[in-house]
Formats: sequence, C-alpha cells, structure tokens
Amino acid sequence: MKITHSLIPIWTLVASMLPSLPGQEKELINALIQVDAKGQGNENAVRAWPLVGKLDASSIPKLLESMNQANDLGDNWIRSAISEILDREKSNFPAKKILAYLKDDQNTGSSRKLAYELVSEHSPKLADSLPSKFIDDREPTLRRLAVEKLLESARSSQKPEQAQALFEKVLNKGREVDQIKEAKEALEKTGQEIDVQSLMGFLVNWHTIGPFDNTGRQGFATEYPPEKKIDLQASYQGKNDKVKWSAFTTPDPFGMLNVNLQYGEIKEVLAYAHTTFDSDSERSAQFRIGSKNAWKLWLNGELLFARDEYHRGGTRVDQFIIDGKLSKGTNQILVKVCQNEQTQSWTKQWEFCLRVTDPSGTALHSVQTKN
Repeated sequence: MKITHSLIPIWTLVASMLPSLPGQEKELINALIQVDAKGQGNENAVRAWPLVGKLDASSIPKLLESMNQANDLGDNWIRSAISEILDREKSNFPAKKILAYLKDDQNTGSSRKLAYELVSEHSPKLADSLPSKFIDDREPTLRRLAVEKLLESARSSQKPEQAQALFEKVLNKGREVDQIKEAKEALEKTGQEIDVQSLMGFLVNWHTIGPFDNTGRQGFATEYPPEKKIDLQASYQGKNDKVKWSAFTTPDPFGMLNVNLQYGEIKEVLAYAHTTFDSDSERSAQFRIGSKNAWKLWLNGELLFARDEYHRGGTRVDQFIIDGKLSKGTNQILVKVCQNEQTQSWTKQWEFCLRVTDPSGTALHSVQTKN
C-alpha cells in the first residue's frame, strides 16, 4: 500500500459512498439553511459537508436560492460550499442561470451580491455591463455600483450641463453618504443649494427626554413611562433627577441626532426621542435607522424592532431597514437609544439618524410639518 492512499481525506471516502444527485444536493441545502443564529444546527452541517465533494457547478444556482432561507451563519456555509465547488471545477459555469438569479430582485440582497461577484469573476466584461440596471435596486451594494457609474461619467464629462445632470441623478438615486456628498459638493460649486435633509427625508425635528438609568445595561429591557404613553407635558423620575421633554432639532445634513448635545457625554443612561409623521394614506413604508448604540423603534405604539448591541462599527445612514405600515393621518414615532458603560473614545457616540422611505429607499415626506 502506498502512503499517499492513507492520506486521502476522510470526507472524500465518505462522499464516494453517498447517493447521487439530486438527493445529496437537497440534503446538504437542508442542513445549511437550518443553522440558526446561535449556531444550533452546526453539527448537522458538519455531517452533511462531505456532500459538497459530490456537487458540481450546476448546483450553484440552487445553493444561491437556498440563501433566501438561510440566516447569516447559513449564508457563510453556503458561500464556502460554492467557493469549494468553483475551486474544484472551473468549467461548466452556469452563467445564464446565475445571471437570471441576479436580475430577480425578489431574491435576498446578500445572495444577489454573491451572484454578481461570481459573474464578475467568471465574465468581467459581462459584469461591467450590468451596474446600470441596478440604479433602482433595493440591494445597497448593487445600487452603489450603478451610482458609481454615474459619478464616473460625471467626473469625466467635458460638458458642464451633462455633468450637472449626472450629479443631480446621483442625488436622486444615491443612498451612500460619500456618493451623495460628492454630488452635493459638485453641484454647490455651480451655485446650487442642496438640502440633503429634505432630499433624503431625514426626520430632524424631535422631542427628547432623559437621561434614564441604564446601569448594567438593564435599562434596555426596562419599560419607562414614555413606552406606555406619550405625554410631552409630563415629567418623570430620571436617573438622578426629574426629567421632562424638550424640543431638539438637528442641523446635520444627514439627520444625525447627537444625544450628547442634550445631556452631555454620560454613560449607563438612555433617552427617548419622539416625533410625528403625517401620511395622506395608509401605506407600507421602510424605517431606515442608523445607530451604533442599542435602540428600540416604535410606530404608533407597536414595537417594530429592537437591537441590544453597542458600538460595533460606526453609525451609518440606512444601517438598519425595518418594514412598517403608516396609518393615514398622524403617526407617532418613538426611539429609545441607550448608552452603555464603556469609556473608550470610540464609545462616546450616543446618536441615531432616521428616515422614512418607500421600498426602493426613495424618501417619503410628512404631508405637513408637525411636531
């Protein structure tokens, strides 16, 4: 017996005894999509992993589809499976099916982004022709590609009027702060005044109340009075003293509400911010919030989303996108934003920004100013 035979990986031996497609493809996919956010299901995924060795490139579209059902951990497993298949098999790339999957915006953004990356690696020329089709895409990374193409054209244009029109389109279609800033600055050099707050629909007129106690991060789950009833005339016991509502408007072009300006750079506290949004009809909407703090968001007394996590990365526009439904008339919006005990310089921020949009990210505006 040759020594090299004894070094054949165990998964190869196991895979050779497994049934043929499509049963093994289904078995692998079922195992990967059942991995949950806490890692439960990992053992089943490990047991099923040898099946990857029996799959070829024709399985990639099905693996992409499975990302529609998987969470982030499952996505990572699926990405690894696709990568392993492509490392092993360079031919028979199912370009047409992957392209069709990419163009279907009903698929999840993360899977479509991966599909684009696969097309880019296999056929760079084809990939280069695609970004213009993503100008209204709901997936931020794909939309960014389309907007970047507009910026490239605007930068290189020798015709001032054409460049201006392109920069204006960037403002209408862009969602990324750096791209919008570039277009804004370019247009302001021509004498235009650009109101980014209005353009993107940031909510900038608020009433805030605080600080309330968040010692040991216990305040996140504590139901303080503003969660039970909004009464802008009321006062309550705060962390140290009585607290009451006060008006707070942010001049920041991207709607950043810096809570430190209200209460100072203090720790283990939380505050509430309240505003209203008037809609002329009942309609579905997205609430796009950015914050590096722990936060909760209510619409008309209903908790839409809660994130109990602090200071991972920076605050970004459209960092979190939450679906909701506006009622006809005045809608009540309440945000709870918490600060923890960390004292490093990068934990000082106590802030959020929020805007209301349609599913494409186009701003919805309150039908009248009311706060």
